[in-house]
Amino acid sequence: MESPSVILMFLLGWFMRDKLEVIHETFLMIWLMHYIHRTFIYPFWMDMTTKTMPITIPLSAFSFNIINVLVQAVGIYYFTEYSDSWYDTYTFKIGLCIFATGMFINIYSDYLILKMKKENGPGYHVPNRFLHRHVSSPNYLGEMIEWLGWAILTWSISGLVFFIWTFANLFPRAISNHKWYQKTFENYPKDRKAIIPKII
Repeated sequence: MESPSVILMFLLGWFMRDKLEVIHETFLMIWLMHYIHRTFIYPFWMDMTTKTMPITIPLSAFSFNIINVLVQAVGIYYFTEYSDSWYDTYTFKIGLCIFATGMFINIYSDYLILKMKKENGPGYHVPNRFLHRHVSSPNYLGEMIEWLGWAILTWSISGLVFFIWTFANLFPRAISNHKWYQKTFENYPKDRKAIIPKII
C-alpha cells in the first residue's frame, strides 16, 4: 500500500535530478526515511497471518499514495522556492525537530505493541508503556506530529495539505479506537485519552 511513496518519489527525484537543489534532496531523504521503514521494514515485524481486509482498503491506500507523492513532489520541487540558507532558518530546524519527534513516537509506539503481543500472545492487550499510558493511539499522534513537522520544514502548501489529510484521517480513527478499547476492556484506564494527552 505504501510502496508508491518510496518507488514513485524516488523515481520522480531521479528524473528531476538536474533541477533539484541540495535542499530538495534533503527533503527526499527525510521522506524516504519514513516510508522505507513503513514499507519495507515494519511490515516484516508484524504478524499478519490472521489479518484480513477488504481489497478496497489497500487499493484506496495505494491510489492515495500515488496522488500524494505527485502532490508533494510537484508542489515542493516546482512551486516552492527555497533560499540557499534554508538549512539555517528556524523554520527548517524547528520543522525537522518536530518531524523527528513524531517519527520516534510513531515507530516506538508501534514496536511496543508488537513486543507486547510477542510477550503476551496473539490477540488484543492493553498497552501501558511510554505514551500508551496517556493516550490510546500514540502511533497516530506521532504520525500527525511527523507530518506537521514536514509541513513546517518544507513550508509548502503541499506539505500543509498532507498534514491536514493525515489529521482528518487519523484523528477520527483514534477516537474510534479509544471507544473500542473502553468497550472491550472493563478496566481500561479512565484517565487515558484518545489522541491528545489530558485533552481528547
